[in-house]
Formats: sequence, C-alpha cells, structure tokens
Amino acid sequence: MLEVKGIETFYGETQALFGPSLKVGEAEVVALLGPNGAGKTTTIRSILGLSPARRGEIWFDGQEITHRPTHEIARMGISWVPDDRRVFPTLTVARNLQIGTRRTRFRPWRLAEVVEIFSALELLMGRECENLSGGELQMVAISRALLGSPGIVLLDEPSQGLAPRIVQDVLATVRRLRAEGIAVLMVEQNALAALEVADRVYVMDRGLTVHEGPAAELLADTALRQRLLGL
Repeated sequence: MLEVKGIETFYGETQALFGPSLKVGEAEVVALLGPNGAGKTTTIRSILGLSPARRGEIWFDGQEITHRPTHEIARMGISWVPDDRRVFPTLTVARNLQIGTRRTRFRPWRLAEVVEIFSALELLMGRECENLSGGELQMVAISRALLGSPGIVLLDEPSQGLAPRIVQDVLATVRRLRAEGIAVLMVEQNALAALEVADRVYVMDRGLTVHEGPAAELLADTALRQRLLGL
C-alpha cells in the first residue's frame, strides 16, 4: 500500500532524514518508533508532501507520489491524523466532518458508520470544536480521516495528552481500521501501546531506520527493546 525508499529530507540546508525506508501492506498496522528528534514526524510529512524529499522515492497504491502536491496525495486516499488534531476550532463537529468528506478509489465511509465507532459523536455534532476535550478532539480527527475514504491512515502521536482509558479506545479503533481493510502507519511515543496493536515495527534514530521486524518480537525481547527504545 505504501513504500518509502531511502528518502532524504531537509529543512533549509539542515538534513533531517538520511535514507529511511519502510513498507506498509494492505490492512496492516505498522508502528514507527524512536526517540524525539529521530525523524518520525518528518517521515510522515515527507509522505504527505508537506516536507518534500529531495532524494529517494515514495510510492502509494502503485503510484509514485514523491513530488506530488499534498492535495493530490490526499485525494488519492492517504488520510492524516496529526498530533495536534488540527480541527477548525470555531466550527462545529458536524462541519469539520463535512469538510473532511471525500471520495477516493477506496471504500467510502458514511457518517453513520463513524458514529457507530465513536458513539459519543452523535451528541457532539452541534458543538464547536474549541469546546471539546482532548479525547473528543481525537475522535473528531480520526472520524474526519475515515470520511476521507482512505486506503491508509497516518496517525501521528494518537495517544498524546489522552487519559489511559481514551488511549485504549484509540488502540481499539486502530484494530477496527485493520479489520475494515485500512492500512495504518502510526508514530507513537507510547511504544508499548503501539507494539501491542501493530503487526510490524520500524525504529528510527537520527534520521535513519535502525530496526525493523515483527512488533510482537520487539515487545517480547526486553533487552532489544531497552537498547533501541530505552524501555
């Protein structure tokens, strides 16, 4: 579904990525882990065309998207849930979801299906997003991503700032996406939680991929996890 091949990304003249590569298969959950500053979010931004890679290749659904503009990439079926949610704060939940709705070649999602996953949304439709809690905002952001008819969802720090109970709800949603045939690439600081739900894992450090393999193996190997992630 998604393949990143040796990309090099810069901010001005400062190089942030030094050739990481990764793959995400159809209906697969892949965790992208590593310390702060490792290049995880820059990798997401490169996939989306927000911080275009100068070298290397990015392929989605059989097409190269390395140098395509962000709006074209989104219309192809890549949805993004950023770490700060990025909803329109003065608009209602219903309006935010309406703005995010689009059709792609992948299966479309109806609002009723999203409400089935996040039942609390039904009572929030008329409320402005600036009056929502962190957990409620995350529900809106994920729901908006689904209404974009994605083949893959990029989740950037989905558990950030959320209560433990809400984190479990988010992880349950990731499992639901996989069951519905949607691929997920998840950047997450809560490494143990990510490893519980992921099929495979990549670990980055200083702009490079330093480990890849089954998530279950890294979860079970305490010594390797300590060396790579410090936990």
